[in-house]
Amino acid sequence: MKAFFGKLAAMAALALAVPATASPAPVPDTVPIAMLVDLSSGQVLFARNADRRFVPASITKAMTVYTAFDLLARGKLQPEQSFTFSETAAEEWRRTGSTMFLEPGDETTVRNLLLGVTTVSANDGAIVLAEGAAGSVARWLELMNANARRLGMTQSHFGTPNGFPDGARTFTTARDLVTLGRALTLEHAELYQSYFGRRGLVTNGFAQSNHDPLTGRVAGADGIKTGFTRQAGNGFLGSAERDGRRLVLVVAGVAEQDDRDDAARALMEWGFATFTSRQLFGKGATVGEAQVQDGTSDTVKLVAASPIRFAMPRATDRPVKLSVRYEGPLRAPIAAGEAVAELQISVEGMEPSLVPLLAAEPVERAGFLGRIANALKGLLS
Repeated sequence: MKAFFGKLAAMAALALAVPATASPAPVPDTVPIAMLVDLSSGQVLFARNADRRFVPASITKAMTVYTAFDLLARGKLQPEQSFTFSETAAEEWRRTGSTMFLEPGDETTVRNLLLGVTTVSANDGAIVLAEGAAGSVARWLELMNANARRLGMTQSHFGTPNGFPDGARTFTTARDLVTLGRALTLEHAELYQSYFGRRGLVTNGFAQSNHDPLTGRVAGADGIKTGFTRQAGNGFLGSAERDGRRLVLVVAGVAEQDDRDDAARALMEWGFATFTSRQLFGKGATVGEAQVQDGTSDTVKLVAASPIRFAMPRATDRPVKLSVRYEGPLRAPIAAGEAVAELQISVEGMEPSLVPLLAAEPVERAGFLGRIANALKGLLS
């Protein structure tokens, strides 16, 4: 299949004014890996070694949480279900590293386990959740890695639910973590708001603080997950939303925690201050259309899955190019709401970004006579 270019809606064909220069990002050399992305457009605002593999440490727990969110959304897990901290699991994980201070035999709800993982990075909580929801850690890891593949995290693998050192079997990249951040914040927005963004938590009588360097310190910040081991250094997957714009960042491989925290705060503030944002399409707006083969219709309208915005530095102007891309022609049947194409946003000096587009309506497969008519029409055209 080759890439097809769909027809753009008239309003999208206009040239947009985009500045050519921007102030440099405040990311010191002590931060070897960093990335900042505007999720509403998919634009990369800053990248340093975005595709270098590294050990994520407790940032791994973001995938454990996403896996739980997916099960909750599909009704295969319930917030008030209770799971037990087994004697076997307790032998390895009782008060090991970051903890909820669970004791052997303690029963804890899924809701409290998730809060323990998201707020105080509970290693024990992640294990109890994995064993309880999937029957074993091994089966939970299968779910985590299947989700990573489905999301397109091609440079990631998870060998543990909590990121505890495992001989580097667990690895990822900044680009893959941004993909995970997008999935957490956009696919499961309500669950994300319920479980992330807390400054502290009391578990089993112990009060603990969240080490997230953004939440409560940077306007609009609400997560996501820190990580640290001696092997990995200090890392962070973070997000903040202001005025309908959500930015996600990664900093990783940083020797000192203070350097990680300062860099994360400075990079997020730089992203909001240096780039302004313009909405191109509202949620559900028609962006263009794509050709359909063997369908009851020759074309299908393409709509925005969520508001599509474009980030632009505050400086001089130059044009932005928009194009609809898909592997095609699309083959019927097509379901309404199915992701079938992408809007590519291109500007000189920045990575092209791709935003998913959905089929506005269903297109059924044509009957035998309809397919013959379509074939004749194709020959004549």
